[in-house]
Amino acid sequence: MTGSRPPQQEPNDAPAGAARRLRAALAAPRLTRAMGSHSPLSARLAEEAGFDVVWSSGLEISATAGVPDANILAMGECLDAAADLASAVDIPVLADCDSGFGNVNNVIHMVRSYEARGVAGVCIEDKQFPKLNSFIEGNQDLAPLDDFAGKIRAATETRTDMVVVARLEALISGQGMAEALRRADVYERAGADALLIHSKRKDPEEVFAFREAYRGDLPVIVVPTTYNQVTVEELEQRGFAMAIYANQALRSSIRAMRETLTRIMRDGTTLNVEPEIAPLKEIFDLQRMPQMLQQQERYESLGRELAEAAQ
Repeated sequence: MTGSRPPQQEPNDAPAGAARRLRAALAAPRLTRAMGSHSPLSARLAEEAGFDVVWSSGLEISATAGVPDANILAMGECLDAAADLASAVDIPVLADCDSGFGNVNNVIHMVRSYEARGVAGVCIEDKQFPKLNSFIEGNQDLAPLDDFAGKIRAATETRTDMVVVARLEALISGQGMAEALRRADVYERAGADALLIHSKRKDPEEVFAFREAYRGDLPVIVVPTTYNQVTVEELEQRGFAMAIYANQALRSSIRAMRETLTRIMRDGTTLNVEPEIAPLKEIFDLQRMPQMLQQQERYESLGRELAEAAQ
């Protein structure tokens, strides 16, 4: 009846639901595919393309802020970026949280904060703080094993339902396969929900060897940035749970923007680029402008009805 009180809304369980969906994706028989994102717009494009998960990419977020991927951004800045992604899409968001932004106390605060903002999972890497991007030549020293195992245990005992991924950097740091496997065993016993094995080799043989040698029960995630010839079918056959395409969206947009800007400067007009760039309608659709206008009309109409009923 017009003028009656609306029903009370049930508590929002979206964060827990996102975490459950991420767990289910990691346990699925097929390979789960995650796309790196740096903005709600790029996250929606990933969802539109059919990706299962959004990876809140530390590299992409740092690059968008115009700073190196070297723990320059504070936790709050990375949290805001990840939460913006989570609020923009219906698929789960897995956040790149570097080495946890400090010690175990920072990790506890991080997990509480990310989970409260709707992020489905966090990925923490076992390098010393401040970390450097794994593809940069320089200091890639690993954190002491006991220190990082404590971080993983702190994260898993703090979370309610959030997925905690332990990222192994032993192959990146030159410590070798034996160290990667040793750490994988410890992180599993510490309570990690999944492992991410990272490599900068130009072929996938190193991560294949890790997957074959790993005897634990956790899902294993890979990031095929440098060994980009590997296919979804190969990764599925080898028993991997997820592939993260961590930075391709940003890299493609940089090239496209640079070319468009150069042509506008050269031609002195936008006429020649217009057929090749997205029309404004695509932006409005990605912003969900039509839904907003429908929502506005609905509540304005209801408001008029309520006002008329009171006369």
